[in-house]
Parts: sequence; structure tokens; C-alpha cells
Amino acid sequence: MSENTRNRTVQLALVQMTCCENKQDNLEKAISQAQAAADKGAEIICLQEVFNTQYPCQSEDHVRFDLAEEIPGPTSNRLSEVARQRNVVITCSIFERRTHGLYHNTAVTFDVDGSLVGRYRKMHIPDDPLYYEKFYFTPGDLGFTVAKTKFARIGIGVCWDQWYPEAARLFALRGAEIILYPTAIGWIHAEREQFGATQHDSWETAMRAHAISNGIYVGAANRVGTEGGLQFWGASFVADPNGRVLYRASHDCEEIVLVPCDLSLIDTVRTHWPFLRDRRIDAYSEITRRYIDVD
Repeated sequence: MSENTRNRTVQLALVQMTCCENKQDNLEKAISQAQAAADKGAEIICLQEVFNTQYPCQSEDHVRFDLAEEIPGPTSNRLSEVARQRNVVITCSIFERRTHGLYHNTAVTFDVDGSLVGRYRKMHIPDDPLYYEKFYFTPGDLGFTVAKTKFARIGIGVCWDQWYPEAARLFALRGAEIILYPTAIGWIHAEREQFGATQHDSWETAMRAHAISNGIYVGAANRVGTEGGLQFWGASFVADPNGRVLYRASHDCEEIVLVPCDLSLIDTVRTHWPFLRDRRIDAYSEITRRYIDVD
């Protein structure tokens, strides 16, 4: 256990908000919310997926590539400035223009001095009704990176990454103490009545399982509001290393989720549930196969 973990409680904030069509307005709103979180004592602040735009992937439209920007760029530079001014860690997902014709969904993390200490490109890219992300985003090529900040070591996945236990495990094995998932997930209008409760429960349960199996804190910052054919379901939450939900936001209101995370609990939980100790790393080579065909 590191000195930074021993007897250290970190104030974690998730910003849950609606987005409009104006990119600059969304950026200013998010900054205002981050500053409000800092005023309440937040030390680590997580914004939602592609927080400065409405969710761009409900259809395949080349015009929406104009929403992307380079890193560093206008959005990341503003966030760096706010992190430095308020002495907080800020992380978020940005629609990244890497070069001509090459785009990613990229999470960036800024430490308290404004320095860029984490860059993660979304690894798992969905292609589902109203989530046509493969048209826009190239799968990440940086691996499951961990940002070492003043307050904690953070693994940042992005939305669809949150379903994959392999990803959460690799963040944990790289030393993450908190895994955060900037998110944009919601209900398709016609499906909510029949499937809505189950879809949300599955989403939260999958991440709570990551917290338990890795003995780690997990937080998801989701957006709210209706955009086109999607009603984003909010419910941003933080779970502790036992998988207990410490706080869950509403399904339909903007909110700042602020939760104290006692990082010493990681050592306690992993000592009593030693899943990392008992892993059979000599027996897992087949996990890298797409499927195991058995006669």
C-alpha cells in the first residue's frame, strides 16, 4: 500500500448534465459545474462522455466530424487551466481529431498543476441503433493507461468500455485505485417501458462487479436529457471496493455527485477477498481468443 493510500480520503465528484447544440455553451456549463464541485470540496472531478457536444453518433453524418478537435486544443486547454486554478484533478472524454481522417473518443486527465497526466483512447467501439460509433471513432491504441495524480491513481474507461471485465482488470493491474467511466447511455424511446429498468440495472451491476472483483472504487458520470431518439438515463454513481453504491443520482436531473472515497479500504478489502492473489495467471492464455470452438 502506497503512502498516498494510507489513511487518505479523496473527494470524488461526478458531473451529470444536459447538453445543447452549442459546443461553447456546453464547455462553459461544464466548467461552471466543475468549479461548483471544487467549491464543495471535490478533489477529483469527472465529466461525462463527449461532454462539450450533444451525443454525435445517432446517425452517420460526415458534418459531425467538425465537432472534433485536437488535443491539446481549445477544450483541453480550458480544462487544464481550471484544474490549475482550482487545484483539482479533472478528467473527461473528448471527440479527438488526431490527424486528417483519424478520430478517437479520448479521455484526458489533468493534474492539479494543469499538466496532462493521462490520455486514454476508447478501446471498445459499439455499433448499435443510435450508437453508430464505428463510423466516427477509431479503436484506441494506447492500452489501458492509468493516470497518476496528486490524489489517486485513476483508470479512465469510456462508456462501452464499462461492460468489459478484462478492461477493468487491466486498469487495476496497472495500479488504478479508482476507475472512472465518462458515459453517454440512455433509453431508445420505444424500448424504455419494456426494457428500461433491466437495461439500467445491468449497466450498474456490471460496474459494481468490477469494483468487487478488483477491490477498487468505480464511478460512472452519465448525461441526462433527451437528444434525438435517446433519453439519457443519468443515474451517475460511485461504488466502493465492496460494490456498495455510495450514491446514485436521479434519472432525469442535472446533479453534482460528491462522494468521499477512503482509499485505505482498498487494502482492507483485497486482504479479505484476495482475488488478485488467487488468479491463475498460468491458465488464462485462451482469453485472448475471440471464441473457443469445442467439438
